[in-house]
Amino acid sequence: MSTMPSLDVASLTFASGLIPEDDAITSARLKAAELGCTPVGSGTGPLLRVLAHAIGAKHVVEIGTGAGVSSVWLLRGMAPEGTLTSIDTEHEHQRAARETLQAAGIAPSRYRLIAGRAMEVLPRLTDRAYDIVFIDADKSEYSAYYEQALRLLRPGGLVIIDNALWGGKVADPAQRDPQTVGLRTLANRMAEEEGVMAALVPVGDGLLIGVVDN
Repeated sequence: MSTMPSLDVASLTFASGLIPEDDAITSARLKAAELGCTPVGSGTGPLLRVLAHAIGAKHVVEIGTGAGVSSVWLLRGMAPEGTLTSIDTEHEHQRAARETLQAAGIAPSRYRLIAGRAMEVLPRLTDRAYDIVFIDADKSEYSAYYEQALRLLRPGGLVIIDNALWGGKVADPAQRDPQTVGLRTLANRMAEEEGVMAALVPVGDGLLIGVVDN
């Protein structure tokens, strides 16, 4: 049986830079660096846009606003009347995200930024009312976020989890710190979960995607 060759660094760099980022995204990355939050990679953002567009997403929950990089990519893929609900514990992050969204020309009516702990906000959101739940926040709570996503998503909706490879640690069985073990356990659970069709895409720091059929 032949095996596929692994991608070289040049190919990965080319793939990540294929879709150019505009000034709004570039500025948001600078803000993120100042705030100490890590946005999605340059290859991950366009994939989020494609996924949102492919399912005609109108209602999306984002856990972890950061400086608004992923927010802009998601909204650019969503239906024109679609709205994004983004949750973050840091007011400064959401202030930066609001500036990013404004610079990207996205109307305020298309998003609501909620400051607070996700596990206090998510239970108040409506069951089966969302097309996508995007998770990019506290890794120690990913499992709890995933449970909420299963409740929030309509049949055919997507749960999308960033940092699923966690800098190469998830693939290394010798790495046993709680965050890595939690991410590895979640990936294995999604791969085996009845009613969820999952794939792990090695873009950026790893994007774990599940279609929820329940």
